Amino acid sequence: MSAFVDGAVVAGIDGSSSAVRAAVWAGGEAARRGRPLRLVQVYTLPQVSAPVAFGTHEQVRAGLAQRAEEWLAAAEAAVLEAHPGADIVTAAREWSPVTALIQESQHADLIVLGSRGLGGFTGLLVGSTAVSIVAHAHCPIVVVRGRTPHDPPPDTGPVVVGADGSPDSEVALAFACEEARLRGTGLIAVHTWSDVLADGMLRPHPLQEDPGAIQQAERDKLAQQVAVWQEKYPDLPIEFDVTRGRPVRTLLDRGERAQLIVVGCRGRGGFTGMLLGSTSQALIAHSPCPVAVVRPRP
Repeated sequence: MSAFVDGAVVAGIDGSSSAVRAAVWAGGEAARRGRPLRLVQVYTLPQVSAPVAFGTHEQVRAGLAQRAEEWLAAAEAAVLEAHPGADIVTAAREWSPVTALIQESQHADLIVLGSRGLGGFTGLLVGSTAVSIVAHAHCPIVVVRGRTPHDPPPDTGPVVVGADGSPDSEVALAFACEEARLRGTGLIAVHTWSDVLADGMLRPHPLQEDPGAIQQAERDKLAQQVAVWQEKYPDLPIEFDVTRGRPVRTLLDRGERAQLIVVGCRGRGGFTGMLLGSTSQALIAHSPCPVAVVRPRP
């Protein structure tokens, strides 16, 4: 295994076409950031009661290591075809994929994953495994998706960010503003509200609330949150999108015209629990563009 590269963009490789598309996307991201790209393949020695049927453990380990190098070479070739001259390092690791990626995140600027996979990364983005990576990673994670499972990720449109006033959405806003600047595009700050809930709590008199007044109050809160970022990025076009409804459905709809959706690890109000359970799986499984999950660095 090559030594960790501090500040690299790390892409998980598993031999799938989805992982290759993610690696190419990661190559573009590394170029924009002026960072090296680290391609990582993690394989696990299978636990079998009769290893003789498959050869010795060392034979199996050698075969897995050789396959890992082949997958890494194919991904590297695809990245170099799209981004000639890219600064790339590769690493084949024998370990648990989740644990290895969490360790990689301690050194990485960004972790990039495909939306579906094979080999060591099978099921990586399903259920508790994805939540484990998001909950414990030390850097942002991007799941690369296209409009269909076989499409490349879109490279036009704005960056969309979910904003609810929570500390985690502040981190998401910071990430989204920088991504939009690097990509030379605009930013859409999306905030949803409910006439029943306010900041995750039941409104005292929901049936007596004026929807128009709620809409204006929520827009004012969003404007207050975004104001500091408008000062830091005066040349960045930032659009407010304040909508009554469900956050995931709203983000998926806005994602149809976006090149990246950015969300915090957890929030409050309309975005509470966004990355837990069925809500997170809906974003990851159905988003028409890459999804970045950002959490504060420990």
